[in-house]
Amino acid sequence: MAFNFDEEINRRHSDSTKWNTYDESVLPMWVADTDFRSPACITDALTARVQHGVFGYGAHPHGLADAFVDWCERRYQWRVDPEWLVFMPGIVAGLNLSVRAFTAPDETTIAPTPIYPPFRKSAAFAGREQLNAPLHKRGQRLVLELDRLRANLTGREKLLMLCNPQNPGGTAYRRDELEAQLAFAQEHDLLVCSDEIHCDLILEPGVRHIPFASLSEDAARRSITLMSTSKTFNIAGLGASVAVIPDPTLRRRFSEARAGIVPAVDILALTAAEAAWRDGEPWLEEQLAYLRGNRDRLYAAISGLPGLEMVLPEATYLAWVDASGLGVDNPTRFFKRQGLGFSPGADFGDPQHVRINFGCTAAMLKRAITRLQQAVNAADVRA
Repeated sequence: MAFNFDEEINRRHSDSTKWNTYDESVLPMWVADTDFRSPACITDALTARVQHGVFGYGAHPHGLADAFVDWCERRYQWRVDPEWLVFMPGIVAGLNLSVRAFTAPDETTIAPTPIYPPFRKSAAFAGREQLNAPLHKRGQRLVLELDRLRANLTGREKLLMLCNPQNPGGTAYRRDELEAQLAFAQEHDLLVCSDEIHCDLILEPGVRHIPFASLSEDAARRSITLMSTSKTFNIAGLGASVAVIPDPTLRRRFSEARAGIVPAVDILALTAAEAAWRDGEPWLEEQLAYLRGNRDRLYAAISGLPGLEMVLPEATYLAWVDASGLGVDNPTRFFKRQGLGFSPGADFGDPQHVRINFGCTAAMLKRAITRLQQAVNAADVRA
């Protein structure tokens, strides 16, 4: 079956946050949604639900739970009990709830850096301290070095917040790396919140996603795993996510923290997510091949440009690019002046980096690469 990922869809005058942030002189390659039309299985399911014409309160989504359980067993060989599931309108809510449910005001969270900004914000919003665990480049991968982290522990740490695959670096953690993180959590009696929203977007051949909670019974007992269809199938605007919490006490505390604050999932979002997990796999496989081509073209282009360095992401459609070699004070502002809208590295913890979203058509990526080359030439002229 063929899907058309080359289709150029005009989002400039729609309700798109991504495209409406900049004027028409700037190519938006920042926030993590793609420019691809979602698979027909989703739009068909939504059309059928809309034609029903009644949109009252939705019941417990048994169909969605079954579809998710089947998806996890089929793709990750992870057997999930439907009782473990708590559905939410977004992963960010899950990050914030985890901090509030599982830490006291005098306790500390641990999060990698650089990291997706809501990790940092979730601790700040709750008034919790956060210990940064720097990621280090090892070959073409950004990895945690837990031995360096031990020296900074105070004994107040309670929650280890992981991101797998890692955003913005694109690392897909191997089993031994996850087992080392589990051993660290056991050693320091930590709970683990694992954001796995990009788990379906593995680009590197031979690499597969391993859910943290699938490592062992102890890993399951101490973990909250966050997953969603939103990035995989480009339906972030239809917020439907799930927290997988095997331990009943943790699940109760999590649910109590959301009570009266975080609403139930919209019924159309439930419909879209169920359709995606049931029937979206053929579309996903073709998307992965397309994204892999985009990744490789962008990496090849950046590797040939002085002043820029990019780690090769094993997963996601996001590139983490070191622009410190350009000698500009603010790389994000510099690239914007050249017509490129990238995510500021400062939001992730490193102002000399930018994050580039290559989840776009090959034609748009080609235009962006041309502008990127012109930008580097402009920096050379200034130097």
